[in-house]
Amino acid sequence: MIGTVFRTDDIPAGDRFDYWQELVGRTRSSALVSEHAADFWAQQRLLELGPVYVSQMSFMPTRYWRTAKLVRRSDPEFYHLTLLTDGGLSLDHAGQTSAFTARDLHLADSSQPYDVRSADDRQGGVVSGMAVDFPKALLPLPPHRVRELLGRPLPGTEGVGALLADFVVGLDRQADTLQPSDAPRLGTVVIDLMSAWFAQLLEAESALAPETRGRATAQRVQDFIRRHLHDPELTPPVIAAAHNISLSYLHRIFQQQTQGEPVAAWIRRRRLENAHDDLTNPSLRCTPIHAIAARWGYPRPSDFTRAFRAAYGMSPRDYRQRALSEDGGTGQK
Repeated sequence: MIGTVFRTDDIPAGDRFDYWQELVGRTRSSALVSEHAADFWAQQRLLELGPVYVSQMSFMPTRYWRTAKLVRRSDPEFYHLTLLTDGGLSLDHAGQTSAFTARDLHLADSSQPYDVRSADDRQGGVVSGMAVDFPKALLPLPPHRVRELLGRPLPGTEGVGALLADFVVGLDRQADTLQPSDAPRLGTVVIDLMSAWFAQLLEAESALAPETRGRATAQRVQDFIRRHLHDPELTPPVIAAAHNISLSYLHRIFQQQTQGEPVAAWIRRRRLENAHDDLTNPSLRCTPIHAIAARWGYPRPSDFTRAFRAAYGMSPRDYRQRALSEDGGTGQK
């Protein structure tokens, strides 16, 4: 596991709001006020991914604002990206006033004042979201261009924006299984996806280093593969065409991100891992093996049996029977 978890339930009621302000201030130096301070509730999971901080935050309606005085007093030179997952917020920042609802993202700059409010401070509904805080120096884009993105709604429902949003949410969901050694690489992935997305929004891809573009493209390719594993026609040429890149470039960037594993081998391994999970799932014990095979891109049962035996040393039928018998269930062909 990486990161730490905080819940106000673990703190005496009278100290909860002050402690929450101190906790938020570790990554976002802001003044806080809430009509619910006397009986406050909040929770946070904070992941430290090298110099990048990713956190899941849920809290009762609160106002967060950063004044010019606070900027002069201390400026960590951070960008703050927020993905709202529940509730509503309004943001005054960089001359923009915008409202945000679930699945919206916004970017703020610690070097400029901002004012973030829950949509209705008088209501007791909880606001939830994901936050990414990172040094501005890590973003390989000109600061004067990044300013064009501050304070306005950023689309997180399609393309690279959706990939970034899903990746950040997935980090929180998988936090208990991640190891400290994973942290620096995961932080790099977050920055690469964010850089590629911002560059697209600004039509400034040429400003990115080739390495950053390559890593971001590899992440998009892997996401595309995961969503199309059921398709038996999923091949490297099809993938390259779908991303408007050459086949040689696809192989090069992919192997750079998978420690040399070729695209076709990565697809085969993912398919077999997913089929393996289905075969050992008691709730799918009545699903025919050929249906599981087809679900993961093997329309011919003989091809699936041959590939599965090569990977796991036994047939899918024998593997299922052994796994389910150990679990107290029974297999079915």
